[in-house]
This record gives sequence, structure tokens and C-alpha cells, in this order.
Amino acid sequence: MIRPVIELSGVAKVYGSGGDDTVVRAVDGVDLAVQRGDYVAVMGASGSGKSTLMNIIGCLDLPSRGRYALDGVDTRRLDERRQALIRNRKIGFVFQSFNLIPRTSALRNVELPMAYARVRKPERRSRALRALEQVGLAERVHHRPSELSGGQQQRVAIARAIATDPVLLLADEPTGALDSRSTAEVLALFDDLNVDGRTIVVITHEDQVASHAKRVLHMRDGRIVSDERTAAVAGPPPALAPTVRVVGS
Repeated sequence: MIRPVIELSGVAKVYGSGGDDTVVRAVDGVDLAVQRGDYVAVMGASGSGKSTLMNIIGCLDLPSRGRYALDGVDTRRLDERRQALIRNRKIGFVFQSFNLIPRTSALRNVELPMAYARVRKPERRSRALRALEQVGLAERVHHRPSELSGGQQQRVAIARAIATDPVLLLADEPTGALDSRSTAEVLALFDDLNVDGRTIVVITHEDQVASHAKRVLHMRDGRIVSDERTAAVAGPPPALAPTVRVVGS
């Protein structure tokens, strides 16, 4: 059996140590498996726990209890140094604010995580150029962020995320700072990456973004309250199987 890229078992994140009035259960007993090649959107209102869950999945924070395995690696066993290594090697991050270095070219921005991973310069240059070509920016490799549109900056960020060939692409509100045209371009790019086999988890409050995913999770009070395959992906239900409910209907 192929192991899941993400496997959470009874994961909780609790803040505070006093009585019930002072304890905040940001994530409260989450079980979740995400298979290789899946495309998952996590939705929920502010305070629902989706951002905390993203931090745990991204190895930016550790759960208070429960088990989280990333590509078969039990994160409970990692010290801070090894946690940073697994983040760099197995996860590609895409943030709402792009997080590009302003005075550095698109090419150098994409190369940077590989430099931290001590990839040799000729190889990281080749991989960065290939990633920028994949996102449609082959003609913009020497442009600085200020010389690019918001949509182009986000595509540089996506190129940076995929250049390390991670097992997981983790995006936090990736279209939140974009206009409608750039949003459509970025979502089409995510679609293409998923078709190519990339595993994607996107945190969003936008129905338009979630509609591109194969699977939509809704969170409330730190728990996953619904987990549905979209009808467009699932297709007609097989005989004797439960009918797929269209998300948002």
C-alpha cells in the first residue's frame, strides 16, 4: 500500500494549561489522510482552526498530542534541526504575501531554498530555470519583484515552492492579494500541477479557490466537520455507493 503524504491521528493543539476557561483547543482531535496526488482545500471561518492545522501540516508547529506523519516520517521524533530539514525538502510553501526578497531577481528567489539545502549551484540554477519555465515566466527570470505584477510574483513563489520537488505543495490563501485575472491564472496553474501529480493542500475562505480542489474539508471549533469529494472529480456514483453531494449545494 502506498503511504499517505499526510497522516494525522488524533492530532490536537491546545494553548493554556489552566481550567476550561483558559484552555483554547485550536485543533481538537483531527484524523486526516491525504494521498499522493490529491488536491485538498481546507475551509472555515476565522478561529476555526484551519491556520493552526496548516502550521502543523507544514511542520511549523508541533501538536500537543496525537501523531502526524509526513510522507511516512513521524514528526514527533524530530528535533528543531531535523524539522527544518524536512520542511525544506518535503514541503513547498506558497503564501498570500508572496514572501519574495525585493532586491533579488526571480531566478535568485527560486534558487534560495536550494542554496539552504546545499544543492550545487549548476543544479539549482537548472532546476530554478525549469520551474520558472513551468509557471510561464521563462522571459522574466532576471526581473525583480517590483518589476512583476502580483500574479507574476505569485507564480515566482510557486516556482520556488516546486523547484525542490517537494512531496507536498502547501498554500495559504494563495490568491488573497490578487485581482480576478491573476487569481484565475494561479488557480489554472495549480490545476496543471495537480494533473502532473503534485499533492496540494490549500487553506482558503474563498469558494472559487475551493472549487478547483478534488476534496473540500470544512473546519469548525478545531474539528473537521465535513470532508467531501467534489462531484466533478468523483463522477457518477458506483452502484450501491452513497450519492456524492455537490459541495455548496
